[in-house]
Amino acid sequence: MPGGALAALLVAAAPAAAGTLTVTLPAGSVGQQVMALGRVTRISVVVPDPRLWARRVPSLPGGMRVEAALALIARRAGARVEAIGPNSWRLVAQPTVATTAQPLRPLRARRSDWPPETNADIVVTASKRDTTRDHFAGQFARVAGRDLEFGGAGGTERLADRLTSVASTYLGAGRNKLFIRGIADSSFTGPTQATVGQYFGDLRLSYNAPDPDLRLADLAAVEVLEGPQGTLYGAGSLGGLIRLVPNAPDPSRFSGSATIGGSATTHGAPGADTQLVANIPVLLDRLAIRVVANASSEGGYIDKPLLGRTDVNRTRIEGGRAAAHLDIAAGWSVDLIGIGQRIRGADSQYADRDGRPLSRSAPVTEGFSADFGQGQIVLSGAFGDVRFRSTSGITAHDLMERYDATAPGEPVRLFAQANRTRMQANETRLWSSRADGSGWLAGFSYVHNRTRLTRLYGAPDALLPTTGVVNGIAETTVYGEGSVRLLPGLLTTGGLRVTRSVLDGEGADIAQRVTLAQLATTAQRAQTIMLPSASALFELTPQVQMFLRYQQGFRPGGLAIEGDFVRRFRNDHVATIETGLRSGRPGADRFDAALTLAHTSWRDIQADFIDGSGLPSTANIGDGELWTIEATAGARLTKALRIEGAVSFNDSRIDEPSSARLFDLVGTLAADPAVTRAQLAARLSQIPNIARITARAGAVYTQQLAGTKDIKIDGWVRYVGSSRLGVGPVLGQSQGSYLDSGVTARLGLGALGVTAGITNLADIRGNRFALGTPFTTGRDQVTPLRPRTLRLGLDAAF
Repeated sequence: MPGGALAALLVAAAPAAAGTLTVTLPAGSVGQQVMALGRVTRISVVVPDPRLWARRVPSLPGGMRVEAALALIARRAGARVEAIGPNSWRLVAQPTVATTAQPLRPLRARRSDWPPETNADIVVTASKRDTTRDHFAGQFARVAGRDLEFGGAGGTERLADRLTSVASTYLGAGRNKLFIRGIADSSFTGPTQATVGQYFGDLRLSYNAPDPDLRLADLAAVEVLEGPQGTLYGAGSLGGLIRLVPNAPDPSRFSGSATIGGSATTHGAPGADTQLVANIPVLLDRLAIRVVANASSEGGYIDKPLLGRTDVNRTRIEGGRAAAHLDIAAGWSVDLIGIGQRIRGADSQYADRDGRPLSRSAPVTEGFSADFGQGQIVLSGAFGDVRFRSTSGITAHDLMERYDATAPGEPVRLFAQANRTRMQANETRLWSSRADGSGWLAGFSYVHNRTRLTRLYGAPDALLPTTGVVNGIAETTVYGEGSVRLLPGLLTTGGLRVTRSVLDGEGADIAQRVTLAQLATTAQRAQTIMLPSASALFELTPQVQMFLRYQQGFRPGGLAIEGDFVRRFRNDHVATIETGLRSGRPGADRFDAALTLAHTSWRDIQADFIDGSGLPSTANIGDGELWTIEATAGARLTKALRIEGAVSFNDSRIDEPSSARLFDLVGTLAADPAVTRAQLAARLSQIPNIARITARAGAVYTQQLAGTKDIKIDGWVRYVGSSRLGVGPVLGQSQGSYLDSGVTARLGLGALGVTAGITNLADIRGNRFALGTPFTTGRDQVTPLRPRTLRLGLDAAF
């Protein structure tokens, strides 16, 4: 079957109810038909034999359930179907059975002959118009959900372990900030919006709050778009975008899975985790419910001698989600989605730099909590060739943190901070795409977000309110994008987003003596932002593509606290131009490689720092620029073994530091006269939290054993270079420069599986991107990696 005809089918066909084939698949190879079937019905089909992958089969009629469609493909190709998990099957060749298929082709490592792994990307759904990867002009990564939860579901750190472009702070689960491609501001949670947009489906997870760190459980994939995504996603996507793509409810059959595991941490306490997934048809082929529930207890490894306690930083996480899918008419459906998660950290995970390893001398408990909830309703359909999708939702996100604020020789003091966020949002769009990559998109979105930052200070049993702040924003947006194929080998795209933002804010718990001074900072203000984009994609050969892309992004301003006062900070803005070269598709071709070069101009950078009273605050620290080079490569050495590697290089500098930043650096000299002018200049010129070099190497071995048995081994090593923690005399210390690693193995026994995994193989301490408390000097603290941890687990599918 011609590739163009299949592409036309994939683009034109609206995703069917999971488990039902609603369109006719043209004749072609087994590989082409199972890829198309997986796209339309949202299932996963593995074809491990490249000769079976290349066999020709007749067209496949629509109107069949997925089991019947797979059985027909298998019968025509001389194969059998094996269920390997929820919505997952394997086609295995039966060479002794005569078939009418065409003669086998020689085994050659070509794109059409080599079977894709489950993480082979076909469609970039984050493009908002189902653009195929070969038609997407930009750096894009897709990690299969089953790879992220291999060895037990984890949080966002699983994504950072696999991609050099993604970095995170390590304050603790539910407290971290994420960074992509070196666009980073600070380690603390303040009134600034995140630099990375995080989405579950089409709805953003939060606004100006940290990563909720949802468990990456029962996902089809996680997509990462690198670089600003302002035209399609608006504010808060300066560095890029992370989109969670869930597995959809399947109305054709009952299915599920269960996982349980236990872990042991060197120098620490044991842990445990469990997960349950259930897919429940209610009305056959029309209505289904899918439920995911998980819970974990991560053992602590930090000791507190002053309190006489060991392994204090145990973290408990309970959460899950439920989704209902209903086909309401031909081509139209509605989805209801609910997400909830509760995190309780008994204490923080930082340690004293010069004290006993993995311990700190804080005299108070520094626990934290994070609660996240979101509800969505999604209406999808089509008007002929024009697709329609509207998503509405509400979000509640609460974070409470406690910090030791005891000065040397002074009574015990505690600082507590609560961040309460409420958000309502809608995104509605129409789009049409053609097989050659051309098409258009038009959309509307509305976001209303309000965050209250409350702060308390004093003796642990007698905390008193100190200055807080309330920030609100209402964004109304229209946006559009169009692609035109000017030449057979040239696809051009242009887009524009126009956002009207209305910001308001006020101080909270303000002392009476400064109330009048706050009146000037609480007035409502509005601004209109236009974010254009343009790109060109050149098809140099059938295997090699080059792209050129320009994009902008922004974050709105707001109010920040400094001492007893509340003051404004301005919106910041980035503009990025990048070019890239790529060959092959990861997981689908025997060899693949990509190289990207990007330059970013960042104006009025928003970042957190420590003010004169020792409390975290936010300001515009100046203008900067960033050069980024990223290279990735992968190779399948044998049918069972694939290796991959990646490296990211970031060169950042602040060209025009603001007066506030210069003041802080003068404070550095006053606080530490030993700091040389060269060291001061280095702190002045470096954007905080950006590692100059991040590199990763990994290998995956998958082998089918006798009968229904199989084995998979996944191992990796990741190096994170050095960077500066933040801005000013306290946060200007170095961090990073450590090596992390892990390996996980699973023995499959039909519907059952046994896993064993080890993280931090070398038991390296390191110093991750975080600061435990701002109330002591940064050089006295480190945030170590979790010590070597062994996990054993069992999983079952039904």
